[in-house]
Amino acid sequence: MKFRNAVIVDGVRSPFSWGGRGMFEATRLDEVAAKVVRTLMERNPKVKPTMIEDFGIGNAGGTPDLVILGGISRLAGLPAETTNFHTNRQCGSSMETMQRIAMAIMVGATDCGISLGVERMGRTLMGGRGEGPPPTRVTGPNPKIFEKSKLQRDMAEDHSQYFSVPIPDEILDSPPLQPMTQTAQNVVDMYNITREELDAFTVRSHKKLTAAYAAGIYKDEVIPMEVEKPVFNDQKEWAPEEKGEMVLFDRDECIRPGCNMEDLGKMNPVKGVISFCNKPVQITAGNSCPTNSGASAILLMAEDMAIKLGLSPLARIVGIGVGGVKGQLMGIGPIPATHKALKHAGITADQIDRVEFNEAFACQVIASLKELGIPEEKVNVNGGSLGIGHPLGATGARIVMTVAKELRRSGKRYGLATQCIGAGQGISTIVEAMN
Repeated sequence: MKFRNAVIVDGVRSPFSWGGRGMFEATRLDEVAAKVVRTLMERNPKVKPTMIEDFGIGNAGGTPDLVILGGISRLAGLPAETTNFHTNRQCGSSMETMQRIAMAIMVGATDCGISLGVERMGRTLMGGRGEGPPPTRVTGPNPKIFEKSKLQRDMAEDHSQYFSVPIPDEILDSPPLQPMTQTAQNVVDMYNITREELDAFTVRSHKKLTAAYAAGIYKDEVIPMEVEKPVFNDQKEWAPEEKGEMVLFDRDECIRPGCNMEDLGKMNPVKGVISFCNKPVQITAGNSCPTNSGASAILLMAEDMAIKLGLSPLARIVGIGVGGVKGQLMGIGPIPATHKALKHAGITADQIDRVEFNEAFACQVIASLKELGIPEEKVNVNGGSLGIGHPLGATGARIVMTVAKELRRSGKRYGLATQCIGAGQGISTIVEAMN
């Protein structure tokens, strides 16, 4: 079998709103996603709707209006012959979807497809349970998965290959599945990261994002949308019976241009988070990503088909990887995932020129970069998820398109998109620019 190159032709996304209380609250998100896909097709008129063979949706919440097969693709104007699938790898869902389509292209099973990521976090329950009836004694999460096991302290054979710091016994002995904010504190404890380091990283992220918007860098990525401005009641809940005015929504809603160390320093630690190592709790809402709603889409194609159509693809996909870690330390999942992607690509970390690292928490980016040996100067040069936002299933496609566009803008060669995943995973994609 002869393998082919899979390329990223283009990618666009909606602005990301606050989840549950933002600009998309009074707007159907399947319509938002459909507009993103329609815009992607309109920007690439040489690609006809009939050429889209497969359409993948990455979504963590499993909300019916977003994952019903054939729904969004039909709203976007794709034909009935376009096949559909839904992937749930939590935060890595749309990157997983993109990798699946790319692999089908590489082996010759598909020529062209679209990877969509979409999430409405105001409707998503933590843990990816989505909406539905209350659990009974035979449904819902099995309590056994939250219990400690005899294998809890066992370490993977390649642990020392990826990690320079041992996992504290107190963390190994803690419950195997924990809230994401608690896993972030565990990373802080393992790597002895200070509050000052976390907040300083956060300030830099918001400053870079603010500067990038001012320079118009995101105009090629974020598409303006006319939406109904939601009306909220005194309890700050959306009042669906109230009709709001139509407004233009054209930039991510969570950017804080005036973000500074003094304000971040006044924020209290997240309630309920503890340190199993009896250290100060350093995780705050300020150095954690917000919850968001939004949609992202990437157009993928076989390189020979793109050349035949006279297209100018952004990048080819040269490396993919998924890695697992202890669930208590899910934030460092990008470390083994990136090592696997580097091995697949046949390159080393020092050859990576640009990185889009999902900033779920400042701490996990700091720790992972230390272990991977990648300098922060190469990372999220136009800001990251601390300000852009992290609508779970939509983020993977977002960071892949962002790094591909940044490679073209900067004239660099290799880019890495990577993110952590709840319950102890990471996913990475390496792309090579086609300037």
